[in-house]
Amino acid sequence: MSHEKILIVEDDEDIVELVRYNLAKDGFRPTGVIRGEDAMKKLQTESFDLVLLDLMLPGIDGLDVCRQIKGSEKLRLIPIIMLTAKGEESDIVTGLELGADDYIVKPFSPKVVIARIRSVLRRRSAEKTGGIEPLVVGDFTIHPGRREVMVCGRPVELTNLEFMVLHFLAKKPGWVFSRYQIIEGVRGDNYPVTDRSVDVLIVGLRKKLGEAGNCIETVRGAGYRFKEE
Repeated sequence: MSHEKILIVEDDEDIVELVRYNLAKDGFRPTGVIRGEDAMKKLQTESFDLVLLDLMLPGIDGLDVCRQIKGSEKLRLIPIIMLTAKGEESDIVTGLELGADDYIVKPFSPKVVIARIRSVLRRRSAEKTGGIEPLVVGDFTIHPGRREVMVCGRPVELTNLEFMVLHFLAKKPGWVFSRYQIIEGVRGDNYPVTDRSVDVLIVGLRKKLGEAGNCIETVRGAGYRFKEE
């Protein structure tokens, strides 16, 4: 039985009640708020294991809430799953770049929400156990347990998704992966991602890596690979 505390941030009170009921039935401890400002107040005064965050909110919108959480030393490690209506690809890309762990497209079933929450919490739990050996490839040292990347001894700050993509590619230098293989590799199957969102992610990753970003090669018509030394 789960006992994790989940903060639901959603301006549709019917959705809040539906998700809260199903989470509670599954053993979680859910709390619902309808405004971004209320979410930030809750997060400052209570401890939560995950935030389920709608993008379209009155006042502070979901992207700003995500930005504030990930920019806070106290809150940045709290996983975030975004809720979004179809057709908001640009918001999805922005949210993932800001550090959101996953996203769910509306309309959704409560079972899908619970499965995604469990998946994110399992990943985070595995990361906290430690004991995972760092991956050393060329000038890169990638520590999955600590979510740390060092290039020539210099730390590089990456979002959660950027880190997972870099680690996924670096584990098999020289292998070419399609855009959908990359997403399936770091997220699992059946994620409604587009070519553009992967390309935007890679561009951002290369930019943060600086000159070392050349290690991620574009293979025309196929996808991407981590360049072998």
